[in-house]
Amino acid sequence: MSSITGIVIAKNEENRLADCLDSLSFCDEIIVVDNGSEDRTVDIAKRMGAEVFTLTSDDFSKLRNFGLTKVKGEWVLYVDADERVDTDLKESIIYLISNSDRIQKLNGYFLKRKNFYLGSSKKNEWPYIEKLERLFRKESLKGWRGKLHESPIIEGPIGELDGFLLHYTHRDLTSMLEKTIEWSKIEAELRFKSDHPRVTWWRFVRVMITAFLDSYARQGGWKVGTVGLIESIYQAFSTFITYARLWEMQQKMKNEK
Repeated sequence: MSSITGIVIAKNEENRLADCLDSLSFCDEIIVVDNGSEDRTVDIAKRMGAEVFTLTSDDFSKLRNFGLTKVKGEWVLYVDADERVDTDLKESIIYLISNSDRIQKLNGYFLKRKNFYLGSSKKNEWPYIEKLERLFRKESLKGWRGKLHESPIIEGPIGELDGFLLHYTHRDLTSMLEKTIEWSKIEAELRFKSDHPRVTWWRFVRVMITAFLDSYARQGGWKVGTVGLIESIYQAFSTFITYARLWEMQQKMKNEK
């Protein structure tokens, strides 16, 4: 029978890490890549039997690739600290690993993810289901690329498993704003380095409306009432901050010439 390693990247996740690791208890090995935590994240991970390795970086591909170098198992499952593997997904993965020599040979799998915003109850469940590449044969995963919105480099065919990753994100307004402050700087720097067109007043209007409509209309945020409206406005706000930072960088460069 094949073996599987779960990898979790964590930073200051003392309040959520235990539940995440508990949902990975079926894995033969669990690796936690600690990204410079200042709370009890490392202690909790070790207490729950995970191997802990430390790497401080704002490059998520670098963190995921670092974890990959520590893997002993034949399969690799990536789960974030604010995610949980539900029962159906757990059973799908166990069946796959137990029968991987007899069933169709696929080298990776998309996992379906349910997002929960501003709470963990059914009323906070987002209508739109994401599909993310998170489960791989180690030999076929050649690494990750992309500093923030990272994607895997995988050789061979990819399938999809039943069950869900449960993603408890945007827990409250404070954490949402903190995330925007941290990640918008990285987003803006990536756009700046790629010579993004000059930011003008109309571009702010366009990107904010686009972000709101994508969240509220295309993803069905309107179906979850007040939570959907708050989340969709937040997406527009977050996009505004990213482009305001980009505008600031472009102005600084212009003034230095």
